[in-house]
Amino acid sequence: MSVSPSYEPDNQSAVPGEDFCDLSYDFGEPDPFVLLDDSENTPGRKRMPADDPLLIWMNERDLFLAELLRHEGRGGYTSDDCLDSQLYCGLCIIQYHIRLPTHRIEEWTGQFFQRISLKTMGLRVQLGHTIGEQCILPKKAFNDEFVLIDTNGVHEIGLDFCGGTTSQTHTKQLLRAGWYPSTSTDPRSAATFRVLHHYHVLSFESKTSAYEFYHSLVRLTDNTGLTRQKDRYESFMRMIRQWRHLVMLKRSGRSHDPSGVAGTSEGQCAVLCPACPQPGKNLPDDWQDAPKAKGWLYGLFLAIDANFRLKRRAVSSDETDPSLSQGWAYFVEEKSYKSYILDRIGDVQEKSTCSNHNAVNMAETKSSQGLAATGVGTVDCAHHNMKRPNGVGDLQKGEKYLNMDYLFFSSLRHSTVDALNVSYDIACQWHKHLWSRMLSLPPSHHLNYVARTIRFFVPKFHLPAHVSKCQTIFSFNFTRFVGRTDGEAPERGWSNINPVASSTKAMGPGCRRDTLDDHFGDWNWKKVVGLGSLLLLKIKEAQTEKAEHGAAFEEFDSVISSENRVAWKAEMEAWEENPNDTTVTNPLEPKGITITQASARLSLAQLEAEELERGVDLSLHPDVSPSVLVASGMDLEEEQRRLKVVANNLGVHATDTQKLSVLRTRISLRRKIDSWRQTQLLYVPSVQVLVTASATSDLDNAELIKLWLPSALNGNACDPHLQHIEWELRFAQAHDALEELRQCLCVHCSLLNFKREWIRGQGANTRAQNALTRVHARQAACVKRYRTAWGALKRLAPILKKVDWRGRLQDLSDDDVKPLIDPFATQGEGRRRLTWIWMMDGVDGCADGGDVDGVRVEWCKSRARALRWAEEVDLLQEEMRRVLQLFNWQANWWEGQGVLQVYESAPCNGEEPGTAARHEAAARDEGLRAYASQQANIRHRLTARFRSIWAPFISPQDILGNPTAMLPIPGNMP
Repeated sequence: MSVSPSYEPDNQSAVPGEDFCDLSYDFGEPDPFVLLDDSENTPGRKRMPADDPLLIWMNERDLFLAELLRHEGRGGYTSDDCLDSQLYCGLCIIQYHIRLPTHRIEEWTGQFFQRISLKTMGLRVQLGHTIGEQCILPKKAFNDEFVLIDTNGVHEIGLDFCGGTTSQTHTKQLLRAGWYPSTSTDPRSAATFRVLHHYHVLSFESKTSAYEFYHSLVRLTDNTGLTRQKDRYESFMRMIRQWRHLVMLKRSGRSHDPSGVAGTSEGQCAVLCPACPQPGKNLPDDWQDAPKAKGWLYGLFLAIDANFRLKRRAVSSDETDPSLSQGWAYFVEEKSYKSYILDRIGDVQEKSTCSNHNAVNMAETKSSQGLAATGVGTVDCAHHNMKRPNGVGDLQKGEKYLNMDYLFFSSLRHSTVDALNVSYDIACQWHKHLWSRMLSLPPSHHLNYVARTIRFFVPKFHLPAHVSKCQTIFSFNFTRFVGRTDGEAPERGWSNINPVASSTKAMGPGCRRDTLDDHFGDWNWKKVVGLGSLLLLKIKEAQTEKAEHGAAFEEFDSVISSENRVAWKAEMEAWEENPNDTTVTNPLEPKGITITQASARLSLAQLEAEELERGVDLSLHPDVSPSVLVASGMDLEEEQRRLKVVANNLGVHATDTQKLSVLRTRISLRRKIDSWRQTQLLYVPSVQVLVTASATSDLDNAELIKLWLPSALNGNACDPHLQHIEWELRFAQAHDALEELRQCLCVHCSLLNFKREWIRGQGANTRAQNALTRVHARQAACVKRYRTAWGALKRLAPILKKVDWRGRLQDLSDDDVKPLIDPFATQGEGRRRLTWIWMMDGVDGCADGGDVDGVRVEWCKSRARALRWAEEVDLLQEEMRRVLQLFNWQANWWEGQGVLQVYESAPCNGEEPGTAARHEAAARDEGLRAYASQQANIRHRLTARFRSIWAPFISPQDILGNPTAMLPIPGNMP
């Protein structure tokens, strides 16, 4: 750098920018902070190679990457900002800022300070020489208009390149200074490494777009909009995109490979999950020979999902905006992927035979107008929530099988484990015909599924939306050797990436994929460094839960008869071996026949039809049979209950409309009761006396009119046939009420959990509370309906001599109305006590012959809970061992990287390599060695940290693990 001999400040060019001036700009006027665009492309001009700087740069990535690594060698420390607030003369200011050319200078005018640039003051920055050394052949930047972007603004710099015969290219001179050029040919602007790194990390944490960040720098430069500034937004976008790409290559060790960037293979730059099984890196040498009781620990857990927030508009194309990597990280290689999709665009997807899954049934109808991608599909590590290599791809129209198939098998190309546990919210449908669909994929994507154990699951949160059969067959809770996996990993990760959608949706295809790849890589790396505390918390919880659930099951098991225990265990183990075998009884499904009011009414109607065929007609009314009479009376009773609730909820400030609605309902109900009463008197004449005694002319009390059903009459005053009919209907009504009550309790519990975990804000909480209130009202109605039915049964039982009914139905107290799993219970979940409504009989076999379905099902579930927590402890300990072993493998790999001659020492301007060339090679090699040592050191430090906090939970012999064969290709390791 050098200082010009004269100092003549141009005060006229300085613009004050201390305060923000609130200027009123009409809509449609240009952004006041970006007034100029010095693009070289003029309308109508033939495009030249220089018009595509990104394509030119792609051929020079190795050079850029080498220069970045060169900075990893020795160097000094510099201060970024001045702390001195004293006033200096112009020459002193220039002298003090030779090393700080991006500082913002203010000049005292006699009345106030105003902004002035160092370039205007005469500071010239000389590249290609040490600071302070004069160049004998300085060459100014193009038109002497060079713009440098730094963390404190966008600056015009007086820049001189070295023009000597032995000088480096302008690009190299900028890179050596720590300035990243915007183009490879005649660069007119650059960004400091500092600002690129700053925005790179900032974008990960805050999801700030490049547009927002760049324009904040523009405003830092001049917050008034009065200064005419050159627009370098597009240049900054290009530089940060290249920076992201180079950092990814650097961290994955591509500079240490003789093949360079061109030798990068698919998925090689992805950050690997160290806790997942990585054959050859973190598994024992004999892992394939492990018995089944231990071999499951070496299985891979995958989770598939789609995100429709990450859309992309139909702008640009892969030809205009290609990706800088060809499937090198998380996105699949686009050309092969799109070719496969286009070849099968007309394939019709089969409809769901389970619940009405929109992901299946609406895959063909999802709107894609104006969109090139409606979202992305992903394959994640289900246990640690990390993106898999080549497990991400764009969705063209909905969540089609052909998209998800390609992503699934593409991700599996990077794993050779024998056991796969695959979670997908529509797995019950998707896994059908999966292997036949696989044959349409490229041969490289084929999987030897016969030699592997592959199981499919539905994530726990999504499982209740499936039919009852799916809720056992595809459940993580009831399947052996899965621990406490829930399969919901992708759902947790979407909240991190969704804020990026607002900026990526308008990007070109290549830029968007590169940006998302970079964010996924950062997400994975944060997960890697956070595994120490994460697995520590998990194993502490798992060991506690294992003890509690084990004790709970032992306590439950101790009251079960030995005959039932042996039979149930054998039945459960047989089903666990092959849950998809329909010939094997599912012990988690009740075997008893479900009793409902509908089935009871049908049975009574069929009985009356049979009596008519035999010539027996007990009907006293041409349209109303005895069973219809009693059933209609019970329906009226239910209407009275509902009306009573509505009337009680009116309150003292009810509106006239509300009062009118209740009055109309009362009149209608009164007419129904009067009509029904006429028929009732035909079958039970004695009711006339009771009706007359309790008669009322008050229409406001229709819900209080006593109906005098058989159970409310003296036994001698009613036909036993009617009493028997009511018994059957009341018995079914009680079961119906209990079933609905159990459903309400489950829904209420789920809503409470959802509200507690996810609902924030007054409006959302109000809506959630309203939903809870409605469910609670249904729950209260079920309780009243059951108590009415139970009271009727209690009165009819001695008359009809029924003695065996109380084994199933009991008096329902308020303490009995509890969910199966109370989310607010203070005791451990494994020690909960079931109320009789969940077991019906309440004991293992009843004296009156009641069945034990409820007890058997709950015993199986209690056993499953204990086993899952025990498996979780074993799995977490294995994952801890794998993490430490992979870190050890990665450290050894980095330490083993010598200086690989990626670039041969080339002659300088046609001359034979001499001292300068040797110096170049030495500086480059030092950077390679330093970076490799730094990466190895990071792994050693992570290993030491994790080992120290995990020591109480992992055996000493497992800390280092068994030695494994070294593979030549690591994952992307920041």
